[in-house]
Amino acid sequence: MAKQLLKNLLNDESGQDLIEYALVAAVIALGAIAAMKGLTSAIGNGFNTVGNNLSSNV
Repeated sequence: MAKQLLKNLLNDESGQDLIEYALVAAVIALGAIAAMKGLTSAIGNGFNTVGNNLSSNV
């Protein structure tokens, strides 16, 4: 009985797709975080430039 239960658990693949989707989502999230960290200074400099141009033209 326990031997059959163990065989059934080893052959069960019902949650495999969910785990694969979760891993893909995690990889995409890590890539997005890395890209955002790289863009932070560029975006900050862009906002500072716009702010300085607006305040100097007033």
